Amino acid sequence: MSTAAKHKFVIDYSRPASDGVFDGAAFEKFLHDRIKVEGKTGQLGDQIKIHRDGDVKITVSSNIDLSKRYLKYLTKKFLKKNTLRDWIRVVAVSKDSYQLRFYNIQTADDEEEEED
Repeated sequence: MSTAAKHKFVIDYSRPASDGVFDGAAFEKFLHDRIKVEGKTGQLGDQIKIHRDGDVKITVSSNIDLSKRYLKYLTKKFLKKNTLRDWIRVVAVSKDSYQLRFYNIQTADDEEEEED
């Protein structure tokens, strides 16, 4: 059996973290508590490793099957729990990484003035 990781995913949260709205440590703990291994949460063992690189990104390495979609699901769940879901979205930037970005919000002032 090889010691190399079977799956390695990166979640880049540098944009919201630089604005001070995203807590990387809380996100790391959330993933640690919520990722299921063989149907059980909080028991990652040696099969899944979660590593946080400063306030920039989290790397999840797994020796067992772990889908990228599952990490997106958990990330969205974390954003919803922290009422950030309305401002931040999860975008796939490559085959094995996600990035958290703010929604592009145009001001609706122009539209409101036309209605008057």
